[in-house]
Amino acid sequence: MSQTRHVVIIGNGISGVTCARHLRKLDSGVRITLISGESKYFFSRTALMYVFMGHMKFEHTQPYENHFWEKNRIDLKEAWVSKVDFGNKFVVFTSGEKLTYDTLVIATGSKPNKFGWPGQDLKGVQGLYSKQDLELMEQITQSGVSRAVIVGGGLIGIEMAEMLAYKKIPVTFLVREKGFWDILLPKEESDLVGRHILEHHIDLRLATELKEILPDEKGRVRSVITSTGEEIPCQFVGLTAGVTPNIDFLRSTELEVDRGVKIDAFFRTNIPDVYAIGDCAEFEKAPASDRRKIEQVWYTGRMHGETLAYNLCNNPVPYQPGVWFNSAKFLDIEYQTYGTVPPTWDESQIKSFYWEHASGKVCFRMLMDKEGRILAVNNFGFRLRHEFFDQAIHEKWSGEKVISRLEKANFDPEFFAPYYIEIQMAFKKEFGGNFHPAKRSFIQKLFGASV
Repeated sequence: MSQTRHVVIIGNGISGVTCARHLRKLDSGVRITLISGESKYFFSRTALMYVFMGHMKFEHTQPYENHFWEKNRIDLKEAWVSKVDFGNKFVVFTSGEKLTYDTLVIATGSKPNKFGWPGQDLKGVQGLYSKQDLELMEQITQSGVSRAVIVGGGLIGIEMAEMLAYKKIPVTFLVREKGFWDILLPKEESDLVGRHILEHHIDLRLATELKEILPDEKGRVRSVITSTGEEIPCQFVGLTAGVTPNIDFLRSTELEVDRGVKIDAFFRTNIPDVYAIGDCAEFEKAPASDRRKIEQVWYTGRMHGETLAYNLCNNPVPYQPGVWFNSAKFLDIEYQTYGTVPPTWDESQIKSFYWEHASGKVCFRMLMDKEGRILAVNNFGFRLRHEFFDQAIHEKWSGEKVISRLEKANFDPEFFAPYYIEIQMAFKKEFGGNFHPAKRSFIQKLFGASV
């Protein structure tokens, strides 16, 4: 690669930053410019809630010291891009300034969905995605908010509910589905999360949609009208009904877009020397049978960035994502999934094993094919090792083998009760198997408490 080649990356989220870092590792001569109008320095987006709750300062969300970028010769440009001239290879900032490139990487991430609700642009109505969203939410909720309404039952919604509840602001949560996140979770897991939300004194309204947001005399939100006709007085409305690729400035150009920027398996767009990665990218063909064309998860964004950096410096290889994985928290309940557990399945083709602890806050589900081989796992309330299930699913272990070795997947036995004992006993009772579950009496003696 020529030492004078200039790679410009629009977006300094996990995808763009990973791409920049690995480009520098692979090529000491390439010129790299990382652009973001949101913030000069990369920060952990998932940590925004902890800034709002006062557990950390914003600068603590930055994984790298400020001198890291200069040391690695990655130029940072704090600006918003208004348009791209693909023919002449330059980007235009809102200030009118231009920056030329040899290779352009689009990593502009997502933005909160809006569905044309009346009043959705009132003061006090917002999503939670950017640094600016956090600052606006802090400003609005400092005083005068006696109730908040959150619209949309996803992971950002539950984070926003926790943030507001922490500051003693009552929350009404509008979820259009009949169960919380039941478009992704089976009924038992959805019910578990729903119960937990209610136990935290959050007013969860299932099968209820937003119809309209009403203003006060100063143009601020004063209430919402739901699909049931109820009016709920509030001074803050969080719109968390999912996100969509942030590519509006690229529409009506020669770049091929649909929901996101269209790419092939090598992250190439229809324009030479232009690539897209992360939340804003849309594969022409899903990268695997259990994957979607748009991947909006932190670790997939990191993989996009690393793979593209390699492809820009070496013989290109297609994106190979491996076994699907995701993790999150529903208030204080940890969630992990390995492989794809759909909300429903064909019981003639798939076997399901489900165990739930008596507390109602911990559960484990494993799906198996007709031959009893593991397909996917959901896990709530305790942590399991990623490497264990990645190997088990990749190598198509039998469900019996997975369960018999489950203690090896226990992430931190010092801090988590050995739930695998009860899981083993329940599996043996339902499916049988040539293994011996650990004895409960031994575990009770060892930990001094019942599991």
